[in-house]
Amino acid sequence: MSKINFTEALILTDVEANTNMEVLDCLADNLCKQGMVKESYKQAIKEREKNFATGLPTSSVGVAIPHTDIEHVNQASISVGVLKNTVDFCIMGEEDSNVPVKLVFMLAMKEAHAQLELLQKLMQIFQDEEALTTLANAASKAKIKEIVSAKLGLEGGE
Repeated sequence: MSKINFTEALILTDVEANTNMEVLDCLADNLCKQGMVKESYKQAIKEREKNFATGLPTSSVGVAIPHTDIEHVNQASISVGVLKNTVDFCIMGEEDSNVPVKLVFMLAMKEAHAQLELLQKLMQIFQDEEALTTLANAASKAKIKEIVSAKLGLEGGE
């Protein structure tokens, strides 16, 4: 997998939001502020979420993995948002069902094949109940960065 930016600046904790669109706004705005994505990214990710939901129920902590097309991305990166309170996201493939989400992994990939590879690695995290619980309750961005970087095999994340 090519170089993926994953720094503490891309980790947001105690995110306060009432809707999934507010969550997407918050994380996308931060990715844009960090220069990782183009201005068009925020609208594109919200449109994609409306058409292709990204909520995933897991055994312990609901997650969402919003992502969009590569043309909206400047630099490959991952943003992690830990929500203060859960927010409902539609379940992937089930537009009539919601999952209360606590962790959001927003992906910004430069290559379509890299996105697929990353999604496969993320699924391993989502199946690890202990890792998800630790991430949802982590006291520091450093701890979140350490766990996610190790699980995804990211070198230093910088």
